[in-house]
Amino acid sequence: MEAWERKLLHTERGVFEVFIKGDGNPLCVTHHYSEFNETGDYFAETFTVTNQVFLINLREAGCSDKAHESYQLSMLETIFDLEAIREALGLPHWGFAGHSTGGMLGILYGIHFTTSLDFSVIVGGSAREYMTFSEDCIYNEAHPDYERMQELIEALKQPDLPLEKRKELSVQRTKLSLHKPVRYFELFSLDIHKGMSAARMNFFIRELQIYDVTRKLEFIRVPTLIMCGRFDVQCPLKYSIEMAEGIPDSRLVIFERSNHYPFLEEAERFTEEYGSFLKKRGLLWK
Repeated sequence: MEAWERKLLHTERGVFEVFIKGDGNPLCVTHHYSEFNETGDYFAETFTVTNQVFLINLREAGCSDKAHESYQLSMLETIFDLEAIREALGLPHWGFAGHSTGGMLGILYGIHFTTSLDFSVIVGGSAREYMTFSEDCIYNEAHPDYERMQELIEALKQPDLPLEKRKELSVQRTKLSLHKPVRYFELFSLDIHKGMSAARMNFFIRELQIYDVTRKLEFIRVPTLIMCGRFDVQCPLKYSIEMAEGIPDSRLVIFERSNHYPFLEEAERFTEEYGSFLKKRGLLWK
């Protein structure tokens, strides 16, 4: 598999590590606390056939700049960073695709900088805090796998964790979010590996308690494709339904045999739905 091109991009808000791959209209992909490298990302890889993808390490992730103040790790400040990156790349606009917390960033991006976007793809995301009121969420204390998920998250935050142990724990964590956990090694067979920014994760856990932009969804004025697995345990389906009802130009696609990773669990249909979305709105690269 072709490696991603690495670039350190200097912007007015600092230096950010960006990985580039693919051809087509520009597409921004990121996640709120993942740390990417030249091996890329399973979600981002999905779009490299149709788009030139810019996979971004946010502040405190990889070789991107550190946060000088804690507020710089907030979701809103992150959107300002993404805008600075777009401008530094010389792009008048681009698309955005986000999975999970990356999707949450996509919602904020669409609310505050609609004119910078051609479209948005939100997969397994939410426009508000999703733990407290949903026992279907694995981060809710009533969920049967809650304790195990918490143990794995805390273990993975350890900076001195041996690589092999980190891989083992990551596998266990991911299996909790698959519709059929036995398919793990079939679905995650590529040489792709990434880390997690503990600083970003810790700030996110606090900020999540007050996150709710549902009443601002109407301000998203770009075509938005919302996709979610029927059995998503991280951001349950009802939150995708809620977003689709609130965003004017949106389409909701439900994957009946998927949990949190429909782009792998039902990869063929995912690709078809994305391609159809682009074609219908004249967004395919000529």
